[in-house]
Amino acid sequence: MRRVPFSIALRYPVMGVTRRTGYLIEGPAGWGECSPLPSWNDAEREAAARSALEAATLPFPTIARDRVAVNAMIPRVAPDVAAALALSSGCGTVKVKVGDEGSVDRVAAVRSACGPRIKIRLDANGAWDLETARRQLAALATYDIELVEDPVASLEELAALRGRAGMPVAAESCIRTTADAQRLHRLEAADAIVLKPQRIGGVREALRAAEASGVPAIASSALETSVGLAVVVAVAASLPDAPFAHGAGTAQLLESDVVDDPLIPIGGWLTPRRPAVNQRLLAGA
Repeated sequence: MRRVPFSIALRYPVMGVTRRTGYLIEGPAGWGECSPLPSWNDAEREAAARSALEAATLPFPTIARDRVAVNAMIPRVAPDVAAALALSSGCGTVKVKVGDEGSVDRVAAVRSACGPRIKIRLDANGAWDLETARRQLAALATYDIELVEDPVASLEELAALRGRAGMPVAAESCIRTTADAQRLHRLEAADAIVLKPQRIGGVREALRAAEASGVPAIASSALETSVGLAVVVAVAASLPDAPFAHGAGTAQLLESDVVDDPLIPIGGWLTPRRPAVNQRLLAGA
């Protein structure tokens, strides 16, 4: 099986990440991507390798819909930059990174620029303790927030916060395995689950975790290239219908891509497909 390394810069740092590196692997079903984030542990890195191998060797599951709504993602950037990114994305849902001192100003700028027509989702990356989360979310709720992802770090804290956050809560960073999704269900810890297919071991494992969680599921990228995003979109298109857009709009944050026809949302939508890896990358491998 052919293996091709890649390294692509991000347009803006995302939680300290400035470049995405990894490898593509070609198999009988097409290309897969292994690009674990620097913060992932050994088990998550092994899951990323399994996800790439699955994508390369097995066809994607039968899809339930031929297009999926996706959200744009706004890093922890200055308010004016956040507003410009939200406007230019064309997406009807925008996820704004919070958890820092600029959180309220950033969200306020996005809401002011986009008006009431978009949904705003927050992602705190587990930055707050319970008391800080309640205080910060009370200040942010005035901007009509759809949900908040990872306001606190653990499922136990999420369970304690749920119902007192002033908005629905979603779990992502503490969901590394299907067993974690089952524990979320037992604890009634969240209103939604956010699943990174690469982090959990691939399309099929993500779908198993979604079912085990007992709550609506959102498929989300780990800042992959469009080869990896194809896996995220395949999960999104195979999930039961849910009221939430999926986190697959992140190709807009890459300086370049490994394909000539990247998975860039059009009007906030993506069609499930496997884009072809560009010949320039293959020639240089």
